[in-house]
Amino acid sequence: MTHVKICGITRLADALVAIDLGAAALGFNFYPRSPRYISIRQASKILENLPPFVSKIGVVVNFGPARDIRRLAVALGLSGIQLHGNEPSEMALTLKPLMVVKAIRVTEDFKVTELQRNPASAILLDGFEPGKFGGTGKTIDWNLARRASRFHRIILSGGLTPANVGEAIRVAHPYGVDVASGVESVPGRKDYRKMRTFFASVDKADREGRP
Repeated sequence: MTHVKICGITRLADALVAIDLGAAALGFNFYPRSPRYISIRQASKILENLPPFVSKIGVVVNFGPARDIRRLAVALGLSGIQLHGNEPSEMALTLKPLMVVKAIRVTEDFKVTELQRNPASAILLDGFEPGKFGGTGKTIDWNLARRASRFHRIILSGGLTPANVGEAIRVAHPYGVDVASGVESVPGRKDYRKMRTFFASVDKADREGRP
């Protein structure tokens, strides 16, 4: 089964629809320069109204030392942290026992074999654009992602939509997929029709083509 993370949640209604559709995780973006930025206060109001058994992931970009990230997670009751900036891989060790997802923007010199030494709980592979930390809408090489899955638990991101996520899963065989802009009407507001179609495409790929 391919796990689905809906990222860039800014509204409780969007979060609840995502959960009803089968989302394994929700992402809350605390990077102020992101169009999907959410304040700690706003996130708290959403998080306190969520049902159990869904992972709540705080997305941070060069947020600061591990102790500050840990305080954020404890204050909001987060299940885990997604490090989406230039944080060193070793930070995952200092954040334990929190679940840590380390985002890697895939460049031409990316080597999949280096992932086997990464201490994160999972690796999120995202598209690369200079000066941007995610949200580029660019797909990555799905065959490369499949090779990467030999060395770590892979979450596939970057340019996923209801139209292409099925093929992405059939090619890459990821542990999970992460989507934000691909299921939105505008940044930070989810389009429920797109979300339903996205989940249907994931389910279809799992039934028909996933080993």
